[in-house]
Amino acid sequence: MAVMLDVSRGAVREALGCLDALGIVEIRRGRLGGAFVRESWTESSAEAVRRTLLPRWTELEQLFDLCGLLEATVARTAAERRTDADLAALHEAFETFRDADSATAEQSADHAFHAALRHAAGNPRLAALCLDLTTRAALGFPYHPWGASDDDSSERALREHAALLAAVEAGDAERAGTIAREHFTITEEIMRQALERGLNS
Repeated sequence: MAVMLDVSRGAVREALGCLDALGIVEIRRGRLGGAFVRESWTESSAEAVRRTLLPRWTELEQLFDLCGLLEATVARTAAERRTDADLAALHEAFETFRDADSATAEQSADHAFHAALRHAAGNPRLAALCLDLTTRAALGFPYHPWGASDDDSSERALREHAALLAAVEAGDAERAGTIAREHFTITEEIMRQALERGLNS
């Protein structure tokens, strides 16, 4: 997992510990041990979501707004500066996302698509700032620990990736920015649904 995410083993252990505390995974010790995703939304899961999201919700909403603005800037800039190599990378990432056969593969492909978009903007500092704030908005998790996006969200993400790719390829900076800002609301909606689920459990 550390190799796949390009992080240290210590970071993986720390993240798994957080997920265990949130009730999302169960850490089992011993020869057949490991980290196992819990099969059901338990009361401890609901309590963990309430404890984690509720106290920070106002701050998170501000971060979501800022991330949406930055994602729009990245997309506009990518539409203006993209190279043929950037477009090839975006097409490859889009096709991987479209063909993903699991939630984990889909989220990994989503990360690759957005990384290619940030690269196409041609400004490493902007890319790093955008990635940092997006990670903060997701509370540091590389994948959605609050529950996988549903089929509607996945289909919406696919449509928006296609539209964003088309806008960047056409050099339509304004359209690319508008799509990117709206697209980021998927993350906010997933976390909001998890919070509402936690509050109603």
